[in-house]
Amino acid sequence: MKRTSELTAEWPLQSTTTLGSAVRAKGIERELRRKLPWPVRKFLKVEGGKVVVHMPDGAPDEFEAVSATVSHAMSGLGDLPVLPSEAEDILSISSRERHKWMADGRLQSAGTRTVKLRGRSKPITFHVFEPVHIEHILNGDLPEIWREEDAATLVENRRRAAGKAALTRAGKRQAKLKPNRSASDEELDAQLEGWEEFLAEGFLR
Repeated sequence: MKRTSELTAEWPLQSTTTLGSAVRAKGIERELRRKLPWPVRKFLKVEGGKVVVHMPDGAPDEFEAVSATVSHAMSGLGDLPVLPSEAEDILSISSRERHKWMADGRLQSAGTRTVKLRGRSKPITFHVFEPVHIEHILNGDLPEIWREEDAATLVENRRRAAGKAALTRAGKRQAKLKPNRSASDEELDAQLEGWEEFLAEGFLR
């Protein structure tokens, strides 16, 4: 912690914690504010790569308590789960991609969180992610690799579908070329098996 004035303190916020995301920095700000009493939450801000607490003159005891709380909370920021909106911002992916890659196991959930949002009658539940997992995906440029894999899979699926459709059409055309034979015709053929040989012997001449 660094004090810039009597009632102002700053803590550096490393890029390894925010993973270069302004959305995650805002989420960290909300998380830190949650740990403070409601009346003083507005005095904490995350800006310019640091956490800042600036309180008005006349509340030194309260300032000391807030500073101690923030100092203690700073040590655990790197372990905070990554929220869906944060993951999308860090990895530059869409919500559709996030859902798709979670469904096929490439993007791995670290569990769920349930929160009650202001203005909503029911709480919402969503998946969160381990920071180290998101960092691994980011450093490996995996979203771009996954997009290329998905594009190749789409092309292959379309090729197979086109081939299957062509076989189906060919089968229908072949069926149309065959003479239509009724069940009675087939039964008659079965009853007269050997009829051609009988004719060849000339017994009816």
